[in-house]
Amino acid sequence: MNRPAASATPAPDPNIAVTLDELLAQRLRVPASVRTAPSLARAPMAGAHAGRTRGRGMDYVESRAYEPGDDMRQIDWRVTARTGRMHTKLFQEERERIFMVLGDTHASLQFGTRVRFKSVQAARAQALATWLAVRAGERVGAVAFGAVQHAMKPRGGQRGALALAGAWVDWDRQVRAQSAPAREPLSAALARAATLMRGAGQVLLVTDGQCVDDDARAHLLQLRRRADVSVLIVADALELAAPPAGRYPVEVGGLRRLLDLRGAAQRQHFHEQLGQGVAHITALCRALGLRHRIIDTAVDPLDAVLALRSGRGEVAA
Repeated sequence: MNRPAASATPAPDPNIAVTLDELLAQRLRVPASVRTAPSLARAPMAGAHAGRTRGRGMDYVESRAYEPGDDMRQIDWRVTARTGRMHTKLFQEERERIFMVLGDTHASLQFGTRVRFKSVQAARAQALATWLAVRAGERVGAVAFGAVQHAMKPRGGQRGALALAGAWVDWDRQVRAQSAPAREPLSAALARAATLMRGAGQVLLVTDGQCVDDDARAHLLQLRRRADVSVLIVADALELAAPPAGRYPVEVGGLRRLLDLRGAAQRQHFHEQLGQGVAHITALCRALGLRHRIIDTAVDPLDAVLALRSGRGEVAA
């Protein structure tokens, strides 16, 4: 007798849940001709460009395991022969560039009225930025804040990008599984991430702005003194413009209601309330002179990510 086939777990909707296939696909979308600007290494006593500086006359410091993208001319053959694993030489003046993503995992990103959730759009943008950084020879890491508070130390090459892709999928799954997701003000997240981001040349903050608090300004200013900081603001269409007149079905806590937005005043009030996060983070970016871009959930994030990585984000009204 034939046994009935076991029911397979349905694949998650890629517009609602972050999927590994979607993040890995972003690698193929990075233009081959892209040349990103080198990250700036900002420190109290340093302002030079950070990069892989190699050449004769520099002092040898140590060797580390070879990672894809390393210069083959700097292979340490003695260590390689002794350990059986390929190693690369590092020198005194060599400073590997580090790119860090500070990713918002608050439950407010689990929302979207156009195409996909903000959380999915944020993950797509983060993946694109990571693949761009890997192409530029940078080590990539991430700090998650909000409902999930975790970190991935910087790693080089494709292994680093793959590790981050897997982490974002896992972090998104954790958020969706929580019945009462935690909250973390942006200031607290920046304070927690300060030591983790030490040595980063460029930091990309990806958020919907709902976490902005009064103390965030001072922490962002401090981070800007040490690294090149840019901000990608992910928003839903209803956060960017008032909706058309009408009555809208909404579901809150499992209960369905009709939201009456037929009056102009009602629509404007609804838009102002929903768009507070975008307004707050945008105002903060402009006040601090931080490059930033706003994208909604329906657009391709590639242009915005390329602009921020190349230093072309908006910095003023």
